[in-house]
Amino acid sequence: MSTTTDAPLPAARPGIDLYDTTLRDGTQREGVSLSVEDKLRVARRMDELGVAYIEGGWPGANPKDTEFFRRAADGELALDHATLVAFGMTRGPGRRPEDDALLQGLVDARTEVICLVGKSWGYHVDEALGVPRAENLAMVGDSIRYLRSLGKRVFFDAEHFFDGLARDGAYARDVVRVAAEAGAECVVLCDTNGGAMPWDVATIVREMVESLPTQVGLHFHDDGGCAVANSLLGLEVGATHVQGTANGLGERCGNANLFTILGDLQLKRGLALVPPDRLERLTEISYTIAELCNQATPAISPYVGHTAFSHKAGLHASALAKAPDMYQHIDPDEVGNRQRLVVSELAGRSNVVLKARELGVEVDDEQSRAVLAEVKRREAAGWTYEAADASFELLLRRVAGLLGEAEEPFHSLHYRVNVSGGDGSAVPGEGPAEAIIAVEVDGVRRLGAGEGNGPVDALDHAFRNAVNGTWPQLDAIHLSDYKVRILEATAGTDAVTRVLVRSTDGTRFWDTVGVHPNVVEASWLALSDAYTHAILRVGWAD
Repeated sequence: MSTTTDAPLPAARPGIDLYDTTLRDGTQREGVSLSVEDKLRVARRMDELGVAYIEGGWPGANPKDTEFFRRAADGELALDHATLVAFGMTRGPGRRPEDDALLQGLVDARTEVICLVGKSWGYHVDEALGVPRAENLAMVGDSIRYLRSLGKRVFFDAEHFFDGLARDGAYARDVVRVAAEAGAECVVLCDTNGGAMPWDVATIVREMVESLPTQVGLHFHDDGGCAVANSLLGLEVGATHVQGTANGLGERCGNANLFTILGDLQLKRGLALVPPDRLERLTEISYTIAELCNQATPAISPYVGHTAFSHKAGLHASALAKAPDMYQHIDPDEVGNRQRLVVSELAGRSNVVLKARELGVEVDDEQSRAVLAEVKRREAAGWTYEAADASFELLLRRVAGLLGEAEEPFHSLHYRVNVSGGDGSAVPGEGPAEAIIAVEVDGVRRLGAGEGNGPVDALDHAFRNAVNGTWPQLDAIHLSDYKVRILEATAGTDAVTRVLVRSTDGTRFWDTVGVHPNVVEASWLALSDAYTHAILRVGWAD
């Protein structure tokens, strides 16, 4: 098959449909398991973004998805923008559609749209299904006609289409032709193995657009790292329906990242797919869904990543002060993200000055030099402030003389931690660790004790008991993430340890760092910064 063409790419068509399959294909990512409540919450967030379709799962195939569709149909999922889609397979071999239990499960889901998946690669029909190829064609056609006779809109996912077309082109074309003739509203070309390359995709999709009397859709996996690029190319040559997942979730290397596709189409291609105020929720929605899916929040993801608009080099920071668009391809506000200036040993004074300004603090040359020198000294000892903005703000204010000893809310005097265990009998939640801590508040020594699931949890309880309601805002604060890194792997158990702590009050997050050969001390340094920042930040905001 030829993989090149001299024909120019046509302009992308308006009216492109964004189809979200996070709740079905996305949940095939290792480590992702959503409850019915989680699925309802994810669907609501994707609806807020303004996608056209949300694929809710496979009703009839498992109790959880069946329950999701029942609750959605009973009014617990009132979608303002999206249409809910039920996903399932064509009828089984040798059965009438009306007698097929899985097809009936799709009907019982009570959705307006159903997406059916069927084999389009002859190799799979022969070896995986083990049925005559003519029977597979009948399964596709019969299933679509049956659902259409019930008034359903039907999309057809041509599974393994790109592999099938490359190795058995005539049969792959027969499958999608039968689906279109049977009444499928949209025929979706699926790169199920994720190995399709952009130089093939444009040619193949253009051919399908020209030959099929239906809407042509795209479904790419990212095993070759080209899922987003393939999706954009397919849309350029005439496809008008594109499937993807939140944050690129999916089996193996994931699916096409729907957030990246949306950002590219709207901000680069100029297609108004969602109103600007919904696009501004992109980063927030990305982070919320990552949390619901028990995944790390995206760091380097385009548009929404924590580092997507981060600048570390001093040269970049100096230029950004004059013109932000020198080193940023869009305004981060358009997608609800923000510019971040990172202070590190690679930074210059411009980074410090601009970072301070970002935090609402003005520093002069002498102060910025002192702060930069302290950052470099500490980084040589293993500290890092790239992912610990709250700790950097405290360091900045302390070194610049903006936070004196008398203004510190508390001073740590000493602590002791006892940890029980060794026999394998400790039960989580029954306090195998105990801590006693002494702190000074307004010149008064306070003593507190606490139990926890480990030394850090015990220290947290002991500190809260010691200060005992002095700062009510601490009641709403809890640790949401805790990371430990060994800095000198060759030193074994004597290695220096870096601890990063993320804290939240339910509406905002802040990150702190601690470094010490003793992992408990490193944890306490990070925790104490987290408490201090939480206590003082209200006054700083004023």
